Amino acid sequence: MSWEQEGYQQQPYEQAGYPQPYQQPYPRPDHPQEGYLQGYGQGYGYPGYAQQSYPPEYAEYGQGQGTAQVTAPLPVVEPEPEPGSVTPAPPGAAEAEEEKPPPRPPGRDRYFDTLRAIALIRVVTYHTFGWAWAGMVFPSMGIMFGLAGTLMAKSLERPAPKVLKSRLRRLLPPFWFWGFFVVLAMLIHGWIPNWEIVYWIVPLGDPPGNAWGEQAWEILWYLRTYLWFVLLSPLLLRVFRLAPVPVLLLSLAPILVFHFAWEPPDNRLGSALTDLATFLFCWILGFAHRDGVLQRLKPFAVVVLSLAAIGYGGWYAFTHQAETGSYDLDDIPLAQAFWSAGYVTLLMYAKAYFKVDFAGLTRFRRLDRLVTIFNSRAVTIYLWHEIALILAVPLIDRFWNVPAFEKYLPLESQWFMFGIGWLLIAVFVLLCGWVEDVAGKKKPTLLPGGRTATR
Repeated sequence: MSWEQEGYQQQPYEQAGYPQPYQQPYPRPDHPQEGYLQGYGQGYGYPGYAQQSYPPEYAEYGQGQGTAQVTAPLPVVEPEPEPGSVTPAPPGAAEAEEEKPPPRPPGRDRYFDTLRAIALIRVVTYHTFGWAWAGMVFPSMGIMFGLAGTLMAKSLERPAPKVLKSRLRRLLPPFWFWGFFVVLAMLIHGWIPNWEIVYWIVPLGDPPGNAWGEQAWEILWYLRTYLWFVLLSPLLLRVFRLAPVPVLLLSLAPILVFHFAWEPPDNRLGSALTDLATFLFCWILGFAHRDGVLQRLKPFAVVVLSLAAIGYGGWYAFTHQAETGSYDLDDIPLAQAFWSAGYVTLLMYAKAYFKVDFAGLTRFRRLDRLVTIFNSRAVTIYLWHEIALILAVPLIDRFWNVPAFEKYLPLESQWFMFGIGWLLIAVFVLLCGWVEDVAGKKKPTLLPGGRTATR
C-alpha cells in the first residue's frame, strides 16, 4: 500500500520581454561535465516521462502557483559539417559523457516526491510497531490524499470522462493482480464467497474475506476512499471553484455532523462515508493548492488556523482515550480529520507560498533514485507491504533452526522483522512492480531506468 505547474496569472512571456521557457541542460559551475535542468516552463511536470510509470494519483506533478520562471539563453548554433566529414570529439569527451548523471524528467517536484516516500515508510513502520504516536508525527494518509487532490485538479483540465477512465486504468490492474493471490489464498483456507465478491473487481466497498487474510485486505479502505474521491472530483472541483475558501473550511463539516449529530451505519456504506468525511478537507486542500488559493492567503491566518486544527485534534484524541483505549488517530476519525487538516495545510502552504522544492535532492544520486522508486512503485509498496510483514514472521522462525543465526542475529527484535519486511517488499517491487507500468501503458521495467521486466 504515490506520490505540472499550477495555473499562472501573469503577463505573457513575449510581453514581459522573455523568450518562451523551455527545458535545457546547463553546465554546473562546480562540475562542468554534469548537467541539470532549468527553465521549467509552462509544461512543467511529469507527462511524457518514458523511463517510469506512476500509480494513478502520481502520474503528474505540480509546483505551487507563482513559481519563478528561469529564462534560458538562446542556444549557440554550430555550423553544420560538410558532407562526408567527421567532426572529431574534443579530448576527454568520452570520459565526461560516462560521468554524466542519467537524464532526469524535466520539472520533477522532489518536495512532493519526498513527502510521498516518507508517507509510505511511515505506513510500513506503523504496521510493524503499532506506535500510536506515529500518525501524529506524520499523518501519512492525510498527506497522500492532499497530494492526490492536487494531481486530480490538474488532470481535470482535460475532459472528465477521459480522466476517470485513466485513473481507473491505472488503479485497477495492480489491485486485480494483488487480489488474485489474496483471494486464491483465502479460498484455499476455507473462504466461501458470495455476491459480494464483486467488490474484488471494483472496490467501491470493502472487499469481503475471511479472518485468515484480514491483515492483508484490511488496508484496502485507502483504495476504496481514493476511488470514491476520484469519481466525485468533477463535482467537488466545480463546487470548490464557486467559493474556494468557504468550501475548503466547510469541508470539515461532514465529520462534525457524523460525530455529533448523526452516526453513519456500521456497514460498508457507513465506513465509506466516515472515511470520505475524515479526509475530505485534505482532498479539497489539494484543489486549493492547484488553483493557487493557498498562495493568496495570509501566512498569519494560515498558521494560526492550522495550529488551532492540530490543537483541537490532539486535544480530542488525548481526552477521549476511554472510547478507543488509545490516542491513535486511526481509531478516532474526528481527531484524525482535524490533525491531518492542520498538518497537511502547513506542508502545502510551505510549498505554495515559500516555494519549498527540495531540488537539491538530485545531487544525492542514490537517495534521489530511492525516492523515485518509491513514487513510481507506490501502489505496489502499499498493497504488498502487509503480505511482506506477514511472511517475515515464518521466515524469521526458520532462522531459529540455524545455530549461527540464533546466536548472532536479534531474531526477537521487531526492528529485525522491520528490516526483513523491507527486504521482502523490495522483492515484491521487483516481481510485481511492472504491473503498474502496464496499467500506465508504459514499457514494463524492474525498476525506473532498470532492465525491462519479463512477463
